[in-house]
Amino acid sequence: MAGVYFDDLKLGQVFIHPIRRTITESDNVWFTAITHNPAYLHLDEEYCRQHTEFGTRIVNSAFTLGLMVGISVNETTHGTAVANLGWDEVRFPKPLFHGDTLRVETEVLQLRESKSRPGAGIVEFLHRGYNQKNELVAHCRRSALQLKKPVE
Repeated sequence: MAGVYFDDLKLGQVFIHPIRRTITESDNVWFTAITHNPAYLHLDEEYCRQHTEFGTRIVNSAFTLGLMVGISVNETTHGTAVANLGWDEVRFPKPLFHGDTLRVETEVLQLRESKSRPGAGIVEFLHRGYNQKNELVAHCRRSALQLKKPVE
């Protein structure tokens, strides 16, 4: 188990996740296609060259969000999460492009005891994603129901 129990988390704690991921054209097109998203921004290079400020396709933001949170799992919730409770304040201040590399940091914003589950607590994480130029490309707050350490 790689994740952290609720009891071991501290307010303000920051995780610098060691996994990084370079996003490929295949990642973007595959994800966009399987989620039935017909947006030209992700699929049509010619359209983007002629009609967008970016001049090329951009990475699907839902893929960016999923990848950002997925990268965070090993050091935070892997084996210790009961459930993901929600994502709030999801933002994408800059787009990602094919060939960009995503790195992620996670900060613990809030910790509170669960009223309905004595063996768990609720943690609010702030996930931040950066490209290889160290530009903030995504961030969100995520609430998770996290296990407490087992009583021995």
